[in-house]
Amino acid sequence: MRIKRYLVALTTLTLALFTSVATAATSVKAEAASQFSMEPTTNQGQRWRIGYYEGGEYPDYQRELIVTVRSLMDMGWIKKADIPPQKGDQTSDLWRWLSESAQSDYIEFVKDAHYNANWDDNLRAQMKKDIIKRFSEKKDIDLMIAMGTWAGLDLANNEHSTPTLVFSASDPLSAGIIKSIDDSGYDHLHATMDPFRYDRHIRVFHDITGFKRLGIAYENSQNGRSYAAVDTIEALSKELKFTITPCYTKSDIADVSMAEHSVIDCFQKLAPKVDAIYITEQGGVTRKTLPVIVKTAQKYNVPTFSQSGSEEVRYGVLASLSQFNFKYFGEFHAQTMARIFNGAKPNELPQLFEEPARMALNLKTAEVIGFNPSLLLLGASDEIYREVETPQ
Repeated sequence: MRIKRYLVALTTLTLALFTSVATAATSVKAEAASQFSMEPTTNQGQRWRIGYYEGGEYPDYQRELIVTVRSLMDMGWIKKADIPPQKGDQTSDLWRWLSESAQSDYIEFVKDAHYNANWDDNLRAQMKKDIIKRFSEKKDIDLMIAMGTWAGLDLANNEHSTPTLVFSASDPLSAGIIKSIDDSGYDHLHATMDPFRYDRHIRVFHDITGFKRLGIAYENSQNGRSYAAVDTIEALSKELKFTITPCYTKSDIADVSMAEHSVIDCFQKLAPKVDAIYITEQGGVTRKTLPVIVKTAQKYNVPTFSQSGSEEVRYGVLASLSQFNFKYFGEFHAQTMARIFNGAKPNELPQLFEEPARMALNLKTAEVIGFNPSLLLLGASDEIYREVETPQ
């Protein structure tokens, strides 16, 4: 195994490749961004008013919001406090706490500005209209957090000019949220993106397991393919010489139970046919289904890799890239917000964020499926779990 050296080499390689096509403009933006302060400041003596919109509940959304708030606390925008433990994947209770209990002289989480479309197409259409109408008529939101692809797509337009930050969209470029890595397409829009994130996932997973048949369960729609990074995986399959076995699920639907059943059904079909599975982000991969997914993969001794991150490794997925509880994402989001409150336009700021290449590994799952991690892999793992925990 050459995983530790490989992670460094891969990061260097992707950075070098990326420099030739896009980073010149990104560097200009980074230099321009550095001219804007990140020090706490008011909006002409008033607090900056923040709103929030998500397509539906998803674990990453809650985690990214929490780490962003913690980073704002570290930067002095909010008084430091312990954020209460949250139930499930919802963000409504968290938003209520932020609006009622977070103390700040600089920002306000507007209590009635939390929107959740509940993965319902009809509700989504009405919610988009309501939010944009609020922007233009009530004008009581100074910055909107659009969490995920649905929310990003709904607010990436010229129907409003309210500063909008898109968090946690799997691939905002291929989804059509932004025009390019260096240009969101609108002065008021910014979308955090890491164009080589899923490329790194598949390369590392292939390097440590050597799979020849990769299983992927995803919704066969434009959004579903974007979430699952299908285009990236298809390109890599030719380079790394592996085949892809797909299985199609239901994801962005109001009936969560249906989405969950479709995911379980796909994993039961995939596990006997493949020698590795990439667990993609979608509505049916939940705290309820993850233990079933893990047990199914373990039954057939199939190694798994989480697209979402290390929390799923805690619950029994074999590996992922460690995200240190999303800390680095939170810092990037908070710094972007701070610069906007200090006068920057969202599209003046860099959208590129590359998460550190650090591994997460579950040794219990490795033991169950007969995977023997090398000392080099263990040395490259910053998060090592020795048991399979049960999601609460």
